[in-house]
Amino acid sequence: MFILNDRQLQIFKAVCQCRNFTKAAEQLHIAQPAVSISIRKLEEEIGLTLFNRQEKTVSLTPEGKRLLTHANLILDNFKAAEAEMAELKGLGSGEVKIGIPPMMSAHFFPKIIMGFKDRYPGINVAVNGDGAASIHRMIAHGQIDIGVIAGYKIAHGICHKRFLREEIVAVVDTNHPFAGKKSITIDEYFQQPLIMYPPGYYMRELMDDLIKENVYIPDAVFQTNLFSLVRSLIKKGMGISTFLKMVAAADEDLAAVSFSPPFFLDLDIAWKENRHLSRANQAFIDYLLAYT
Repeated sequence: MFILNDRQLQIFKAVCQCRNFTKAAEQLHIAQPAVSISIRKLEEEIGLTLFNRQEKTVSLTPEGKRLLTHANLILDNFKAAEAEMAELKGLGSGEVKIGIPPMMSAHFFPKIIMGFKDRYPGINVAVNGDGAASIHRMIAHGQIDIGVIAGYKIAHGICHKRFLREEIVAVVDTNHPFAGKKSITIDEYFQQPLIMYPPGYYMRELMDDLIKENVYIPDAVFQTNLFSLVRSLIKKGMGISTFLKMVAAADEDLAAVSFSPPFFLDLDIAWKENRHLSRANQAFIDYLLAYT
């Protein structure tokens, strides 16, 4: 019978990620021989070969892949246990690590975060500003605890609660021919020069789906994930793009035009199923849902 310990699994996981013993040692800040010895002992104790060893890299055997699945769960549980025990000891602080898309972090969440900090001054809030689709994947892979995702094609194993529904609008400068219209069709939109978001952003995934369904050939004049840059380029007449209606309404130098038929974005707060939510994370979720 063998007994696994968290240090062995941490080293094993690092080698899986780096695919190289030396790089794993650098990541863990330990000597390379210590990594090799730990993996060799682990394989001897289990009685299985976990890695295929090449000259400079290693790859997982089928047995190693099975162990990695368990290692991720075990290490997640260690982390969750440490967090929960700290809270039960009455630790008067905590941390919320949340993914929020840039457009939402600029126009909706400042009030949420300020109100939450007023209520819970001892809790730190750290925000990751990736796109909703990227945040979705990071939650699924356990890279962040909670995040704001689009209520669209939600992956298996993700828990989520809706807190907002907002219209997606075409955004143009105030001198653009569309500026005086109440609505435009998606065909009209794709006939314009477009400023597009990169892959990993919900707006981009929506556009990609429409392109595939309707065989559009978009005139993509620029691509960026910098929301402020998109806004500036629209004002200079370089092209048009899409925003949430609340965001467009906050800028008097831009004109928001609805689509016909309209598009809506459902926004959910999400976390990984069967992953421990700290009291700080749960407090943030509860505050957000009560606010909206």
